[in-house]
Amino acid sequence: MRCLLCERWSFRLVCKECQRSFLQPRISQRKLFGDFTVYSFYPYSEIKELLLTKHSAIGRGVYKILAQNSLRLFAKKLDIKANVIPIDDRIDGGYSHTAILANSMRTSYLTPRFASLRAKNRVNYSGKSLAYRLKNPRDFRYSGPKEKIILVDDIVTTGTTLKEAYSVCYKEGAEVLFALVLADARE
Repeated sequence: MRCLLCERWSFRLVCKECQRSFLQPRISQRKLFGDFTVYSFYPYSEIKELLLTKHSAIGRGVYKILAQNSLRLFAKKLDIKANVIPIDDRIDGGYSHTAILANSMRTSYLTPRFASLRAKNRVNYSGKSLAYRLKNPRDFRYSGPKEKIILVDDIVTTGTTLKEAYSVCYKEGAEVLFALVLADARE
């Protein structure tokens, strides 16, 4: 097969050289409200094509590579005991991209908790305006632990999804520490 980035022959979807050259995370933070911070690892424009693979068969492998090069490294440096909650980790197309992200963070301190935060409204926000997002909330249900949690998603655009997820988890008694995403669409 060929590397998705440089198109050289490779046994990996993204060759090691391209991972070193193009997938080195640059952590940035964004306050959504109050003290609620979202940490991202890449500008959206730099990994947009890789993120769009979540809708295809190779997405599982691509998301594993992205997670290993960012979230996994971040998780290894954390020394707080917390649960990692993927945003709406329903299986779509054979896998859940947010479950892959959360699973990459498993350490002796961090425990992924799957099927804890699910949306009743399966609306797709891709390419939609803020007005549309506000008019069509995800209607999350949280059944996870009432302890310290870290929310995980792939992209933050307007922040609507993460704000709604935070609110639901908080109301159910969880202590939301922060959120992690691969990319921030606001550059």
